[in-house]
Amino acid sequence: MSEKEDLKIHEKLAKKCFNKTWELLEKKDRTPEEDNDMIHTVHASRYHWGVLVANQQGTALNLQRGEWQIARVYTVLEREEPALYHANLCVKITQDNNIEDFDLAFAHEALARASALAGNKKDYENHLKIAKEAGEKIKDKGDREYFFEDLNAGKWFV
Repeated sequence: MSEKEDLKIHEKLAKKCFNKTWELLEKKDRTPEEDNDMIHTVHASRYHWGVLVANQQGTALNLQRGEWQIARVYTVLEREEPALYHANLCVKITQDNNIEDFDLAFAHEALARASALAGNKKDYENHLKIAKEAGEKIKDKGDREYFFEDLNAGKWFV
């Protein structure tokens, strides 16, 4: 198998695992086994995006969204240490690569939510404020509405 074919497989698996993680996140009554599957699929997706980026076939945005999704999974599962770790990575990638708009707002949403889970009120309030300000600047009306709908949904732990 050629390197090009290998990279196509990584891309297919990155997308498939990302989408499977979404399905599991949205499932109302996940079993403990499905929670474990969700952790494995979200990390697998991020791994495959990392291979693609290392081979100039992916972008920092792929990594940023991967870290966001990992942070969301751990926040939903109420596991504060990995939620904070991956939310901080998401914000760092966002800042280091000047990622803006929709993804900037969601990066700070992730860190606000993880901070709330960890009981860190100061960081929660700071990142929630930044997320809302960034959300107001999202250019596409549909994306902006989606962001605020998501921001106002789910568990906030405060």
